[in-house]
Amino acid sequence: MEIFDNFCKHLSKVTTINYNIISVVLLTIITLIFFTIVKMIITWCIKRKMTGRGEYVVNQSLMVITNIIEVFCLLLIFGEYIKNMMTLISVVSAAMTIALREVIVNFFCGIYIKTKKPFKVEDRIQVNDIKGDVMNTSILSFEILEVSTKEENGQSTGVVVTFPNSIIFTTPVKNINKGFKYIWDELVVKIKLDSDLAKNKQEIYRIVNNLDDIKSIPRKMKNQINEVNTTNRVYFNKFDPMIYTRIVDNHIELTVRYLIHPKKARFVESVIWNKIYLAYKDEKIDLYTGV
Repeated sequence: MEIFDNFCKHLSKVTTINYNIISVVLLTIITLIFFTIVKMIITWCIKRKMTGRGEYVVNQSLMVITNIIEVFCLLLIFGEYIKNMMTLISVVSAAMTIALREVIVNFFCGIYIKTKKPFKVEDRIQVNDIKGDVMNTSILSFEILEVSTKEENGQSTGVVVTFPNSIIFTTPVKNINKGFKYIWDELVVKIKLDSDLAKNKQEIYRIVNNLDDIKSIPRKMKNQINEVNTTNRVYFNKFDPMIYTRIVDNHIELTVRYLIHPKKARFVESVIWNKIYLAYKDEKIDLYTGV
């Protein structure tokens, strides 16, 4: 520390700048460089030891802790000057508040998102007409990887959309994964009016219940709802696939309802339709063709 003091005194004599100012500036620069190096080392170590989601979660957590320590160190450095700065701050606070209003609101909304977790990374959410998977959350904004809304269960468009954190207080945010990670999906199968209804239903049930992506979900859903009910009241009395019947004009509509992971919904729906088509070709299902 004596070497640092002597160096600051020497610079003060050479530049005629106050010793205290020089020491604060140098300590600030040293602190920022030190923590930048620490963050680089942390990131490097995590990349060597971990991959995938675990790498992201651990890296984000350590970065938050490091940033808090960094801010604390800077406050210690500027501690003696903060009191003197209060008068200046009080004079310009009104103007700064107006100018930085959005930044301040986003900052506190970011704290709300981190603590209350209305959504988290990898959740599928919808804000207004934009639906996507959360990629990243920061103190001022969050990013989602957009999925197409042309189909109800769209696939990624490759477009990254950034929202200010404050949007969660001005716009409803639909979280498709909140509480539990499965949703009800439906598809409508039209059959002929004079068809054997029981036979057609039996074949559709067979197709749906034999899919690996569907048959294990009812048990998982029951367990998740039991966990969620400790903090939220969620009520379902049926978890297995169901078929609802409705007569429309000159045909029958069978609405097949089943639980599925939202990110697999479109794929599973395609598999079901392929199997229904094959059953139709084998005369096991009497599809209505409109003829």
